[in-house]
Amino acid sequence: MPHIQLPDLPGIRALMTYRPETSKPLNELAEVLLRSPSTLTRGERELIGAFVSSRNECHYCCSIHGAAAAQQLAGGEQLVDDVKRSLDEAAVSEKMRALLGIAAKVQRGGKNVETEDIEKARQAGATDLEIHDTVLIAAAFCMFNRYVDGLATFAPEDPDFYRARGALLAENGYVALSRHYGVTEGAD
Repeated sequence: MPHIQLPDLPGIRALMTYRPETSKPLNELAEVLLRSPSTLTRGERELIGAFVSSRNECHYCCSIHGAAAAQQLAGGEQLVDDVKRSLDEAAVSEKMRALLGIAAKVQRGGKNVETEDIEKARQAGATDLEIHDTVLIAAAFCMFNRYVDGLATFAPEDPDFYRARGALLAENGYVALSRHYGVTEGAD
């Protein structure tokens, strides 16, 4: 049960419906980080968000962004599950493994990222912009996860809910999709 009176919607959707004036900048940030032109694919960026959310044990965010990543990555759900279970054994590129390693360090605390982590990513082919965006995605997801769980929002257990929602996110994005659900300024 949520800690405050919220609309009867799951996860961050309830929070963004409750306070639509804050949903606009949050959704715009998600849109830029996860969908704007980048040398990292949309699926890779969603995977970073799902990975950080799994490490933060945020069921809603991990599930929704894992589903969005699975919609956009060749390895689908299996790849997302493998990354969450064991990054070292997952079938991702060395660049992605290094970036996810940086994201894991950010999840524990920004000062955990060390020069060696950055150099490892660069040696694997990551650009400074990709490193920057990985850190910002990881930091933003820590905030989103704490927002969702800090107010004890409802998180459905049914994986099909997340598959359907992830497909909509992958197709329509954050700002556009929020209008479909009746939230004036955005929601995931």
